[in-house]
Amino acid sequence: MGCHGLSIITSILVSDTARIEDVQIIDVDWMADQARVILEDMPVAAFKVGVVGSIENVSAIAEIVSDYPDIPLILDPFITAMPNQEGDDDDNLIAVRELLIPQTTLMLASAVELNRLAETWREPVLADTLQLDAMRIIEMGCEYLFVTGTPADGHEVANSLFNESGLLRRDAWQRLPGSFTGAGTTLSAAICAMLANGLEIPEAVSEAQEFTLAALAHAQRLGMGKLIPDRYFWARENDEPN
Repeated sequence: MGCHGLSIITSILVSDTARIEDVQIIDVDWMADQARVILEDMPVAAFKVGVVGSIENVSAIAEIVSDYPDIPLILDPFITAMPNQEGDDDDNLIAVRELLIPQTTLMLASAVELNRLAETWREPVLADTLQLDAMRIIEMGCEYLFVTGTPADGHEVANSLFNESGLLRRDAWQRLPGSFTGAGTTLSAAICAMLANGLEIPEAVSEAQEFTLAALAHAQRLGMGKLIPDRYFWARENDEPN
């Protein structure tokens, strides 16, 4: 997508195509040193933060990105797929809420993840609180919130983009058959790449959704678990004979 990704490792996941079984959190000093060395070496056009691993890592990441306030920050905390970390989950979420969300340009969360995060500031309720919870994230200082996987009509699934004015856009997509691993990270990385290329948030979200949908439509079953998006579908399409 016209970008060169620079990976700063926060956690090592013990996983296959079916599930994440365990996580090994990287020492905070190692993680921070990785980031500082890269940032001193070359210009960076956008940040994407995924699994943070620990409160210490959250704090270090927040300090690092605060030194680059003009670089857009995409936050995709990947909450629901992570294994239970012995009661630290709520503490990590609270740290993300207090230290990273206020610096975030765009946060991605599934409807389930948004509800999980909302449990750290309100009691569970039966009513539909999607709009209220979304606006609470915006009030924390997050510029945009992109909520994925909300129910739509029939066999569709909807994604909703919010900012301080409320619901900015809602896109409905045909639900594809099968279960996927890496769909959310494909979407957030594509949005990050689009922002790095200079697109505005609404256009970046639209382009990234189109790319992700195509990657899922070309997904492959490489293991015995879930389907894996084919992010190079465009290259293989160009190689097909006429």
